[in-house]
Amino acid sequence: MPTRDAALEIQALAQDPVPFRVRATGEWTFRGLKEHRLELARRLAEIEKQPPEHVAWDLTAVAELDDAGAVWLSHALRRAKKVEVSPRHREVLRQVTQGLLAPREIERFDPLAGVIWAGKTTAEGAAQLRDGVGLLGQLALDAAALVQRPREIPFREFSAGIFRAGVTALPVTMLVGFLVGIVLTYLSALQLKKYGADLLVIYIVGVGVLRELGPILASIISAGRSGSALTAQLGVMRVTEEVEALAVMGVSVTSRLVLPRVLGLAVALPLVTFCTDIAALAGAMLVCDLTLGISPAAFLQSLPRAVEAVNFWIGIAKSSAFGFAVAFIACHYGLRVLPNTDSLAAGVTSSVVASITCVIILDALFAVLLRNVG
Repeated sequence: MPTRDAALEIQALAQDPVPFRVRATGEWTFRGLKEHRLELARRLAEIEKQPPEHVAWDLTAVAELDDAGAVWLSHALRRAKKVEVSPRHREVLRQVTQGLLAPREIERFDPLAGVIWAGKTTAEGAAQLRDGVGLLGQLALDAAALVQRPREIPFREFSAGIFRAGVTALPVTMLVGFLVGIVLTYLSALQLKKYGADLLVIYIVGVGVLRELGPILASIISAGRSGSALTAQLGVMRVTEEVEALAVMGVSVTSRLVLPRVLGLAVALPLVTFCTDIAALAGAMLVCDLTLGISPAAFLQSLPRAVEAVNFWIGIAKSSAFGFAVAFIACHYGLRVLPNTDSLAAGVTSSVVASITCVIILDALFAVLLRNVG
């Protein structure tokens, strides 16, 4: 069937109250507008120059109308006072015309935007603090109750948490520790070699690794690896309403889901830190042997004299506190996940960021409190 191109017939009546009558004919579709679009645009522009009350539109002869034709006509009809249209095209024109007339939201400068943001942030922080203190108190009550009833201690979940957060994390943490030990020793050796203080590299690397770098590296990797996994696990359980199901059955969510994971990471992270220390010192021995001529035997013989044992135990104690903090924050954010995927993704991201920030803050506090030790 041949296409009837869109056309406009304009009739001028000088003595009529409505001097211009515009009749649209043909197919007002993308295909029908293609051939004469420039001419139609010119004629529509001329019509728009007339006052709206002087123009009457007759669209009853329009054979076909699609979105493209409706947009063309709606630009001219948005100010029209008199329009005749067939019922089958009325709804399309109405929807397109309303869309063109919809007001655009213009963002205006709000002088109180900073105050509003600060208030919302403070309120959110207060809610997080309130829920965190509540969760910590509930964990303390559950731990006290389990001490009185040892048979109810979830040893299976506890051991599984140690395995997932400890054993499976050893390859990546030891690799990172080995590489950091190499880099730290190499950079220190370059500077100390200028002053003939080669042996001091053992003091610097020993104290730095055992007291600071080992616990920090293990904790940050654990926050990104184990912490995100804990948040995702609890978050998925929230999405699938498994947490609510446990509560309905009378099972304590904190004692069965949170407490084993928190204690598991608090026990596993010192073990991971110990292995990370060994890997970092192995990297340091390799660099000392290759660049400074200090043999591994001489390195191991000088290390106990250079580094007091208290520095090692400080690092182990710090890593246990870091592990508790990472697991606690991860579980806290996991239990706050709403039943949708967007909230799950945001919760995992916030958990990792908050865990790493908390580890750094705790390390700074330990550095101040234990500055005279070791």
